[in-house]
Amino acid sequence: GSGKTKWLIDSANEEFKTGNGNIAFIDVDDDHIFSLDFNIRLINVTEYKVRSLAAFYGFICGMMAMDYDLEKIYVDSIYKIVEFSDEDLIRIHKDLTEISEEHDTKIYLNIDKLTSEMPESLREFSEEATLVK
Repeated sequence: GSGKTKWLIDSANEEFKTGNGNIAFIDVDDDHIFSLDFNIRLINVTEYKVRSLAAFYGFICGMMAMDYDLEKIYVDSIYKIVEFSDEDLIRIHKDLTEISEEHDTKIYLNIDKLTSEMPESLREFSEEATLVK
C-alpha cells in the first residue's frame, strides 16, 4: 500500500511515451492490464512456472533474447514470484546489471523493503515510492 506498483505503472506508461524501444511489465496476475498502455507487454509470470531465482534470471534473459528492441523491463511483486535472501538480492542485482548493460536494457524491480532495509551495497540503486493522497 505504499505506492510501489503505481509508481512502476506510471513510470512504464511515461517511458513508453518518451522512449524508442519496447517495454515489458512482469507481474503475478493480470490485474493491471487496463492501467498499462496497451503497447506495453504485460506478462503474467505465473503462467511460466518461474519458481527460483535461476529460473527468474533465465526468464529475463529469454525475454531479452527474443526482443532486441526491449528497452525496459518492470517487475512488480518479485517476492511473490520467488523468495530470496539479501545475499540472493545482491547476486541477482549483479547478474541483471551485467546482462542489462550488455544488451542496453533497463530493469526495474519492485522490492518490498525500505531503502534503509536494503543491503548496504544496493542502497544507491534503490528509490522509495510513497503513496501521496
